[in-house]
Amino acid sequence: MSAALEEASVSFDDMRVSDVAEVSAIEAETYPFPWTAGIFRDCLRAAYRCRVLRDPHGIVVYGIVSAEAREAHILNLCVRSALRRCGYGRRMLAHLLELALAAGARRVWLEVRRSNAAAVALYDAAGFVEVGVRRDYYRAPGGREDALVLALGLDPGESH
Repeated sequence: MSAALEEASVSFDDMRVSDVAEVSAIEAETYPFPWTAGIFRDCLRAAYRCRVLRDPHGIVVYGIVSAEAREAHILNLCVRSALRRCGYGRRMLAHLLELALAAGARRVWLEVRRSNAAAVALYDAAGFVEVGVRRDYYRAPGGREDALVLALGLDPGESH
């Protein structure tokens, strides 16, 4: 498929309540302790920026960001497993950062599992820096896992 055709066949959209089942299925195929459909519905009710990137077959990637008081928090970003390593996560991250900036955010925060090497590499490539660790933050098979706390400054010349 040509790049132009591929670009024409995907689009960013607001996540809708009708998307929650598909988003939840992607989440469940990705994580051993996924968000529930209720959590996604709560994010929609809270008016967080819940976005999806669709292709003709359905949702490819979704992301959720909240932004208030000049700060934003990326709450979730997940790519359908069959389409990972194709640049969709990078595209969604850039889109979420644009939304945060448009909402007046000057700093973006997120937590990521220490063991999620692909996500850590994605955020590192985007300029996020580690600013802390939340001990035992995530449920994990056999116990708990630390979260790395990452930040990105959106003001020119600021990294965290």
